[in-house]
Amino acid sequence: MPLPTFFKKTVPGLASCFLYTAGYVLAASSAPGQPNQAMQVNAFELVGNSIASGQQVFLGTEDKVYIVDKTENNPIQINGHPAWAAEWSASSKQTRPMDMTTNSFLRGNGTWLNVGGNQAVTYGGDPATSQLGGPPYDDSDGGQSYAVIFSFVDQANDPATLHLSIRMLNPCDSGDCNWSTVLPMTTRRWYPTLETLQDGSIIIVGGCLYGGYVNDAGQTNPTYEFFPSRGQPILSPILQNTLPVNLYPLIWLLPSGKLFIQSGWKTALLDMDQNIETPLQDMPDAVRVYPASAGNTMLPLTPGNNYTASIMFCGGSNISTEQWTQNWDIPHWPASSSCVQITPDQSPNYVELDALPEGRTMGNLILLPDGRILCLNGAKTGTAGYGNTSFTIGQSYADQPYLTPLIYDPKAPATQRWSLQGLSSSTIPRMYHSSATLLPDGSVFVSGSNPNSDVNTTAPYPTEYRIERFYPSYYNQRRPEPQGLPNQLLYGGSYFNVSLTLADLFGNVDNVQTAEVIVMRTGFSTHTMNMGMRSVQLQSSFTGNADGSAVLHVNQLPPNPAIMPPGPALLFVVVNGVPSVGIQVMCGSGQIEKQSTMPVQNLPSSNITSQQAGQKQTSGTSFLAQSARNWLIFMMKYVGAVSAILLF
Repeated sequence: MPLPTFFKKTVPGLASCFLYTAGYVLAASSAPGQPNQAMQVNAFELVGNSIASGQQVFLGTEDKVYIVDKTENNPIQINGHPAWAAEWSASSKQTRPMDMTTNSFLRGNGTWLNVGGNQAVTYGGDPATSQLGGPPYDDSDGGQSYAVIFSFVDQANDPATLHLSIRMLNPCDSGDCNWSTVLPMTTRRWYPTLETLQDGSIIIVGGCLYGGYVNDAGQTNPTYEFFPSRGQPILSPILQNTLPVNLYPLIWLLPSGKLFIQSGWKTALLDMDQNIETPLQDMPDAVRVYPASAGNTMLPLTPGNNYTASIMFCGGSNISTEQWTQNWDIPHWPASSSCVQITPDQSPNYVELDALPEGRTMGNLILLPDGRILCLNGAKTGTAGYGNTSFTIGQSYADQPYLTPLIYDPKAPATQRWSLQGLSSSTIPRMYHSSATLLPDGSVFVSGSNPNSDVNTTAPYPTEYRIERFYPSYYNQRRPEPQGLPNQLLYGGSYFNVSLTLADLFGNVDNVQTAEVIVMRTGFSTHTMNMGMRSVQLQSSFTGNADGSAVLHVNQLPPNPAIMPPGPALLFVVVNGVPSVGIQVMCGSGQIEKQSTMPVQNLPSSNITSQQAGQKQTSGTSFLAQSARNWLIFMMKYVGAVSAILLF
């Protein structure tokens, strides 16, 4: 998330370095266009090499995805050591290495704030002799580090402080941005979770000191803190009471302003103003947090559900608290197929959803702009993690990878929401340390998988560098090209107008009645989570014109920043289930501060203007039929002309 106010306050004169926008709506420079056609929809395509194995990924610009790995012996070198970070271009499918010198292994990430990690290591992931850099990798301790995605002058010149540093990056399309290192965090955290809050600050929750398959009392860090800092870390009862499976707790900011926390078998609501936790119902059926690693997401927030948050969990492992050890046959334990949902601002209880067709661990859930949810990656048995035992598959604690994705449609009737129909399989197993994120064109970037302590390309489940894109069913359809999209969204205030042509409406002005404007944050993907991922539908009405075009009248974001916290997001217009290419917009001020809210302007009433005399309504079907008829007539004329030429 953008963090300009913090640095504006602490380092006067550098505010211009940071991403922020003025307090008014500007039109985007141009309408989104058409993406290049995919070879096949509902299928995967290989689109490059990640250089660093993609255990952590995030979308930084409309064209660039950033990849972060743990410290290991990747073959591509940069500045005398293996590359542990990279930048991939969606347009060119090319990847460039990036320099990162502290061990980012398994740190929590909140969009563009990246904190913590592991100590410096040598070959095989063993602790290095020096934590300040040195052979073989010249990496430093990352356990007390921040990484903030903004350019900044590196002030950590003292080598003794480099292992306690913030790593910074300003995402760019110029190909010359890189990570820099400044400032320490207050405490060591390995496997913490982050969430952006309604003022743009970040809450950092949980973790441990030095890592392991699961946590233990000797190294647990059952606290939370904030960035920018609000003081010393605060003790969390739910984290205290859910050892040993309290790493990477699953957290979401709710529209109420409270924080939902799920850890082990326990669930709670945190009032961050009072630092009070309220217990909710225990998680049914299975453990969902790492290393059980269930798919999880907040379902889309819409006017239809009054912007009420429901959170969905699918898969994981039904393993008792006492069983979380490493002395039994973990890789062959069946994963859970259970899916549940909770609406914590309304009820403390979970409800059962359609189960997965089969049990799955480490299955990423990715929100699509058409409202469906893609489930991909993962395994049928075992858990996340790796080790060296007689029962591991190589070093993997999981086996039987899933190669075929699933689609979940929340609008489908109960018992019919999961579908495999028409979906092609990947050829690449992606389990522990795999990742996925939505791209602006509506495809999904997929990378990673490395259940190994160091690079191993000959293991049963090797270190994986191949990048794939998955193309959903809508991908090759003609995309809407909306005019008038803003580059900033406010919290309340005046509505804006978006123009759609007859072609955008698929030849039928009536399609404007179901058109939607969707704001999506893709989040930071790691360990079966996309931290900060959410989808918000904006309230809209419409005017259909006599010529078959239409205008959407669209409200700003609801006047509650907890629904979509400030920072960059993607804006889509969806017609007939087909999304436009998303454009990057700024939500709110783009600064860490209390966000301004304004009353919501009333929208015009929806209507479709009657056609002028002599005009004929063209339905979507007849529009296509007429187009085909015109093409056929043209070809007949062409063939006739050619025949006439040949005859003479």
